[in-house]
Amino acid sequence: MSDLFQGLIQALTLIFNLDPDLYSISIRSLQVTLSATIVASLIGIPFGAWVAISVFRYRSLVIIIINALMGLPPVVVGLIVYVLLSKSGPFGVFNLLFTPTAMIIAQVLIILPIVASVSHRTIRMLWMEYRDFFVSLNASRWQIIVTLIKDAKRSLITASLAGFGRGIGEVGAIMIVGGNIDHATRVLTTAISLETSRGNFTLAMALGVVLIFLAILINLLIHLTIKSKYEKIDDRM
Repeated sequence: MSDLFQGLIQALTLIFNLDPDLYSISIRSLQVTLSATIVASLIGIPFGAWVAISVFRYRSLVIIIINALMGLPPVVVGLIVYVLLSKSGPFGVFNLLFTPTAMIIAQVLIILPIVASVSHRTIRMLWMEYRDFFVSLNASRWQIIVTLIKDAKRSLITASLAGFGRGIGEVGAIMIVGGNIDHATRVLTTAISLETSRGNFTLAMALGVVLIFLAILINLLIHLTIKSKYEKIDDRM
């Protein structure tokens, strides 16, 4: 309990003293996870919507695979990305291993199934409700996907936030492909792991407090932005 209290005090001290290492690590953590969340959302939401409204032979199998990938161990993802980006791998020529780009790629693979699965379920419910309406309008598949995504954007933002929550706390895959290099690829989760292995539990706890604070702050900012936007729409109506 004392470690928790001391960690909280040290976290506040680091924040208010504008510790350069803390801010560097925190900014890098947000850059990596936000980038991965945006990329995963741009891919996962349209793909989930397409699966929701489409009928094809192996549709059930695709849904099963998407749901199964939600539980894919991050260490396995890190290993796969490592092999692909290593010097002997097919993408080794790009020299991406142990860079923030490699970390983003790993996080995209982790976040993508979550976003795609939640998007599929959300869009599927809307599709079952409005299918006859779209059929009567003879709307194209692309028009249906765009319309349903717009209608379900609040729920889809929640899907992206769920992916963000998974990514911001990731350590296994990030450690493998990023290497936890100081001032290069070290992020909050890998720094926590490092300080814990050193026995510096107070600093590790302080970094954990900062990580939780950042996750809550991002979710709060997005929530307030959405709430403000919809309040303006309600006022106009």
